[in-house]
Amino acid sequence: MATNRRNFLRNTLIGSGVIAAGLGSTNVYGRNAGENQVRRQPAQTFNMCGYAAPKLDKVRIGFIGLGNRGPGAVDRMSHIEGVEIAALCDQYEDRVEKVQKKLEERGIPRAKSYTGNKEAWKALCENPDIDLVYITTPWAWHTPMAVYAMQNGKHAATEVPAAKTIDECWQLVETSEKTRKHCMMLENTCYDFFELLTLNMARQGLLGEIVHTEGAYIHTLIDSNFNKEGYSEMWRLKENLRNGNLYPTHGLGPISQVMNLNRGDKMEYLTAVSSADFQMAARAAELAATDDFYKEFAGKSFRGNMNTTTIRTYKGRTIMLQHDVTTPRPYSRIHLVSGTKGMAQKYPEPGRIALGHEWLNEEQMKELNDKYTPEIVKHIGEMAKKIGGHGGMDFMMDWRLIDCLRNGLPLDEDVYDAALWSSIAPLSEKSVANRSMPVDVPDFTNGAWKTNKPVELTLKGGGTTGVK
Repeated sequence: MATNRRNFLRNTLIGSGVIAAGLGSTNVYGRNAGENQVRRQPAQTFNMCGYAAPKLDKVRIGFIGLGNRGPGAVDRMSHIEGVEIAALCDQYEDRVEKVQKKLEERGIPRAKSYTGNKEAWKALCENPDIDLVYITTPWAWHTPMAVYAMQNGKHAATEVPAAKTIDECWQLVETSEKTRKHCMMLENTCYDFFELLTLNMARQGLLGEIVHTEGAYIHTLIDSNFNKEGYSEMWRLKENLRNGNLYPTHGLGPISQVMNLNRGDKMEYLTAVSSADFQMAARAAELAATDDFYKEFAGKSFRGNMNTTTIRTYKGRTIMLQHDVTTPRPYSRIHLVSGTKGMAQKYPEPGRIALGHEWLNEEQMKELNDKYTPEIVKHIGEMAKKIGGHGGMDFMMDWRLIDCLRNGLPLDEDVYDAALWSSIAPLSEKSVANRSMPVDVPDFTNGAWKTNKPVELTLKGGGTTGVK
């Protein structure tokens, strides 16, 4: 009887896909790890981590997408020495013309225009007089545009996330390695002042061995997501029909750099759980009752209010990520870094440091700021605050990108970071759909993480780019 019972349970579990190597851990495509299918792990053809592309005396930029983030990016870049605003692209002609007029008002020559249809961006990427394609479009276009730009000999910089699927993550990696063109995800939070301070303190050993980190994107956006004028074709609302940690990189980027992920450690697996949706479906039904425009969203299943994703690394360290864009809570990226000698936490603001049971006082914080503020902040931080973009971090990110390209320096955020940080969304969706089963995280470096060097915080070889 005991033997028959064990055989019955074994056959039942195998049939349901539960028993397998890794106790049910699923691979990147969501199948059980014991099903013996081949995972997509192409050999690395070239290591882009630490790669320094040939110097560019002048960086000629083509911008794609001028609806929400695009105009601000054009303005910021126009203040950086060695930059030429070479091309502007949007499917809506009025958006292109509006930015052209802004350039004219500042005495900057009009850029070449690409507009009129959804395929106009391809001609921009094909233009031989462009060095860098800067992408600020809806998420679904990020990977196709970045890949096409690199295939046409351009460096690519894309707003977050860089990819929506695991396959797209691999497309970015393979294309960047093959073309030896940079692919940077524009994760601006890595250049926020407290995050850079935390990174430098971790680099200098103040916090000891990093044990655990936390990040989040908690931002009340429900009104914005349902606003007819907010995002073209309601693309942002449609993204919320997916159930997972859809926007993880704002919290994840800075703590990944602190933990040297892809550069000495790697993610192994994650688990994710979502609450029920208590707001979005109700809002869709309410709006549809009086406005036919919203009827396509009535009765749809939206993402849960809160998603919590936990990650374990190869070295045994842990990460907690949260995502909530509906409930009425103060904005937070959490940014918590916990080590064996101390911890840092930004939210609620202001950022604080503890080296024991109590937070450091104001005078002690000033001493730490004076000692650990990174060179890049000392060099360009005050100017970044004046020019703006999320308190200056947007400008500092853009300036750093251009300075690296002009001086032939490796980028702080490479294609492996873009792929890894973006992969959390589809992987968390898979875990949520399978009752929070653990899901393996691909190694986009194909083993190079073991020898890749940490992000360099000095301006050695750079810092020469001025501001107009």
